[in-house]
Amino acid sequence: MFFKQFPTKESSLSYFFGCGGLGKAVAVDVVAGDEDWFIDAAREAKVEITHVIDTHVHADHYSGGCELAQRVHAPYCLHESNVGRVKHNFLPLQDGQVIDIGNVKIKILHTPGHTPDSLCLLVTDKRRGKAPWFVVTGDTLFVGAVGRSDLAGQEREMAGTLYDSLHAKLLPLPDEIEIYPGHQAGSACGAGLSGKPASTLGFEKRWNPALSMTRAAFIEQLTQEIPPRPAEMDAMVRFNLGLGS
Repeated sequence: MFFKQFPTKESSLSYFFGCGGLGKAVAVDVVAGDEDWFIDAAREAKVEITHVIDTHVHADHYSGGCELAQRVHAPYCLHESNVGRVKHNFLPLQDGQVIDIGNVKIKILHTPGHTPDSLCLLVTDKRRGKAPWFVVTGDTLFVGAVGRSDLAGQEREMAGTLYDSLHAKLLPLPDEIEIYPGHQAGSACGAGLSGKPASTLGFEKRWNPALSMTRAAFIEQLTQEIPPRPAEMDAMVRFNLGLGS
């Protein structure tokens, strides 16, 4: 298995990983303008990009996912809750679905809260072992923080949904699971993000304050400390929904 984390604009983190032996790879949370980097990286690794995935419809940057998917002739993938909402052609992903990328297995975890369509990618290297190795958490769980819950409106309801997603889908995973988030410090997608771009679930359970709160305290915290809206948010969301610039 190969794995690359790609720091990009607006404190975003993109990912490129897959099975070098069988020549297959996936690109995750591609930022517009970075498509050539993924194409060059695939050429260098001698792999085919078989899936391009956005962990949710982004509100802080223009997504390059659909553009990259078209250029490499791969499906562009989003959670199925976007059917009828997103105008791009995309492959709907379901909670619990497994995608095989050669010897790499990706399990889809629907984790609504930051947005209704947010998902995480639980990744196993089958040549290394049967247990999952890491999870790409998008904007659900950051290093030192969690995603904001107000961007879709109904911030208290969404904060409760995020709490439930974290406690049902991520916190039950083994402590040694590595965490790779969609953003690091400087992002407007949460408050208190660390500048460190990776962690483990065990470390986050111990030191991430949001993960030890009661549900009521969690909701109160997320609805009191709301960061400023991302610049150009409305235009970015419109573009990422496929509604034009």
